[in-house]
Amino acid sequence: MRIGIDISGTDIRLGIVDGGQIFRKSITPTMADQPKDAIIRRLTETIGKVINSNIRGIGVGVTGIVKTDTGIVQNAINIPSWKNIPLKDILEKEFGIPVFVNNDSNCFAFGERYYGEGTMYKDIVCLTLSIGVGIGIIINNELYKGSNTGAGEIGSLPYLDSDFEHYCGQKLFYKYGTNAAEAYRLAKNGDEAMTELWQKTGEHIGNLIKTILFTYDPQAIIMGGDLVKGYDLFAGNMLASVQQFPFEETVENVKILVSRNEDVTLLGAAALVV
Repeated sequence: MRIGIDISGTDIRLGIVDGGQIFRKSITPTMADQPKDAIIRRLTETIGKVINSNIRGIGVGVTGIVKTDTGIVQNAINIPSWKNIPLKDILEKEFGIPVFVNNDSNCFAFGERYYGEGTMYKDIVCLTLSIGVGIGIIINNELYKGSNTGAGEIGSLPYLDSDFEHYCGQKLFYKYGTNAAEAYRLAKNGDEAMTELWQKTGEHIGNLIKTILFTYDPQAIIMGGDLVKGYDLFAGNMLASVQQFPFEETVENVKILVSRNEDVTLLGAAALVV
């Protein structure tokens, strides 16, 4: 058994993983505006409630930049106080078992490759559309993270008057005074402005996918995150945008898939324990 943990600016999600199955899943508010020690204490208390002698390791996915060799969280996005946190050392000292720390988008990719929609492919890019944009990359069945775990930060590439993060995630909806969940509800109830917003979002996501095709040319792109709930509202415009990619064979061969397992990041985090 292993513990998988997914830490975002909103929640600390945890589960005991055994044989690809999750047991004793819990969700605890991160309270990201609190001091670093308070958040670490909440994390250790959450782990302490489920730890037992059968657990052989802990895998943690954190949003932001992580030094995977040392397990130091250099900069946790949306957790302002988490700068240069030696998370691996803290948890190993507290619980006495191996701890592995990685970026949450990489854990999402790892989970999809071995437990989700990517099991049939050796080259995949996993795209998280949430507050921002995160990307995890699997090349020839190996997680590609770059020397600073920063590979795939395509969301930060310049796009229009800002970057992809401001057009392909929740930030675009915030700009219009709403969020993806509310915009989805309104669009489904016939709100033309929200329907148009989803369609424009689809065009932006399509342009993001074209950037992925130019950069990595994967066999499959797997999408997850908050915005995926509105897939039926943005898919048409997204696919129309992708069809404008100049290499026809690439478009014909790539599979664009949607994640179907809400716990796949937990599975991927637990899989860090080898």
